[in-house]
Amino acid sequence: MQVRTQILIVSLILVLFSCRSAKTVTGGEANYNLSSRQLIKENSKKSPNYKTLKSTLKITYDDGKNSQSHSVSFRAKKDETLWMSATFSVVKALVTPDKVSFYNKLDNTYFEGDYDYLSDLLGTELDFQKVQNLLLGDAIFDLKEDHYKVSVDDGSYILQPKKQRDLFEIFFLLDPSLFKVKSQQISQPKELRHLQIDYLSHQEVDEQILPEKVKVIAVEANEELIIGLEFKNVTLNEELRFPFKIPSGFKEIKL
Repeated sequence: MQVRTQILIVSLILVLFSCRSAKTVTGGEANYNLSSRQLIKENSKKSPNYKTLKSTLKITYDDGKNSQSHSVSFRAKKDETLWMSATFSVVKALVTPDKVSFYNKLDNTYFEGDYDYLSDLLGTELDFQKVQNLLLGDAIFDLKEDHYKVSVDDGSYILQPKKQRDLFEIFFLLDPSLFKVKSQQISQPKELRHLQIDYLSHQEVDEQILPEKVKVIAVEANEELIIGLEFKNVTLNEELRFPFKIPSGFKEIKL
């Protein structure tokens, strides 16, 4: 192969890769003059619009006693499916609006049930929509379904309901330039529970703004769980499969 041809092929590969690669988003000029209604409207415009999403997802886990780090394949079909698979399908999970399922070939166990497991893990009641929003950077609760007051502190908008709920309090921190959620926090003072999801950075993929690095902090009494998520090599709107079948002979986990 001639040198000129090699250079042409390498250049083409680099151009294709650069077109598909994500870039970290920092936002433009900050705007601190919006009302709560205007802010919620701008945030709604930035909700990612896609049919399917594929990514390599780096997950770190630290409960104060044990820490782990894994990279898994992550796929999503909006409003229908969240799917994760570790290398060689050793551990695989499938989350749908109806149930949560996963299996582990390392100890031949599986779980299949409702959202109580994830709710107990993070200390707040969850469903499919809330889990999807948590992962993809939207507010866990639909901001249009409540009345909020807005303030500005330390360079962020702070949204909170005009009347907090009896059982828990919620706060949303929004970026004044991206209008994306920077942090969402749910506190249950009587239960000594606190859930905080921080979006440390965002990335732009095919004109959609998506989380890049996420930190989840779940506190209950004196116990703290920290989960880190990093989305790499994100692509949108490909034809994807979500294979999942619990192997025969596995023992069911009762949670």
